[in-house]
Amino acid sequence: MKKRVSSTAVIQIRDLALKAVIGIETREREEAQEVLINLTIEYNALEAARSDDIKDAVDYKAVEQAVVDLVGSSRFNLVERMAAEILKVVTVDPRVDFASVTIDKPQALSRSRSVALTMSIGTRK
Repeated sequence: MKKRVSSTAVIQIRDLALKAVIGIETREREEAQEVLINLTIEYNALEAARSDDIKDAVDYKAVEQAVVDLVGSSRFNLVERMAAEILKVVTVDPRVDFASVTIDKPQALSRSRSVALTMSIGTRK
């Protein structure tokens, strides 16, 4: 009996460190601060596995660049808004079944290492 190969692939982009204008405090609005972005993207990769061709895959380099462009050119009051906008660019590829983003703001709280928010869209397979 042949074993069936799972077609769901999980791409993880970890610790994407960017500078962003994000927050509601005056100091946060005046100077960009570091955010760490972690993405999880699930899609059916059966065709990519068969063809070995990037056109059949979700191109994680293109996803990273789209997030870099978005964050670098935008100003956000809330982490929730940033997360929602990132999920929009991540799910432009119709093959994406599920995506999740976690955004850490290491400088947001004076007594904590970081504050983070996670937001997801789609259905896990």
